[in-house]
Amino acid sequence: MFKRNALAAPFELAFQTQKTLEVSGAPQGELMQIHYRDEEAIYIQSSPDRVTVIFSTVFREETDGIFGKVFLQEFVDARRQPTIQNPPQVLYTNRDPPLEIRHVPGLRNTDDIGYVTFVLFPRHFANPTISTATISHIQLFRDYLHYHIKCSKAYMHSRMRYRVAEFQKVLNRAKTEVAATERKTASGRTLVSR
Repeated sequence: MFKRNALAAPFELAFQTQKTLEVSGAPQGELMQIHYRDEEAIYIQSSPDRVTVIFSTVFREETDGIFGKVFLQEFVDARRQPTIQNPPQVLYTNRDPPLEIRHVPGLRNTDDIGYVTFVLFPRHFANPTISTATISHIQLFRDYLHYHIKCSKAYMHSRMRYRVAEFQKVLNRAKTEVAATERKTASGRTLVSR
């Protein structure tokens, strides 16, 4: 609970800043950075009409990056359905940081890093109850993403093991048995195996 509340402070500040920017008409608020891991960070910036939250996440293995890209593309594609319009907009970029944070020094530009952008509109933090739920859910996003990547890999491995076992059964059935008896041709000659 302590960690959740400590990480919630920048989000609450960004929500308050958005409300003041909306009234004053100023262009943008300050870009806040939360470095919660060695190579990963959360960037939060307020605008008059929204709050942008950007996660940088590192994929240690190449397969993690592939699964992550597919998983995050589903978030982007799901938003296009007319029945799902209330969740925040999700954008994903691989390797290149989003425009909002390109000026930040020290960003890596490698294939093993991805950037996930959430665009939170005032309806996502309109009252304290909704705001608290939004903060709690967005803080757990990185864990949620990597959990599902690991589950997908485990599922794929179990399916591959099952298919290999099935193929081994087919190969075992295809083995010819060595004949213990003599074989004769139609003319009566005996076949000899060499």
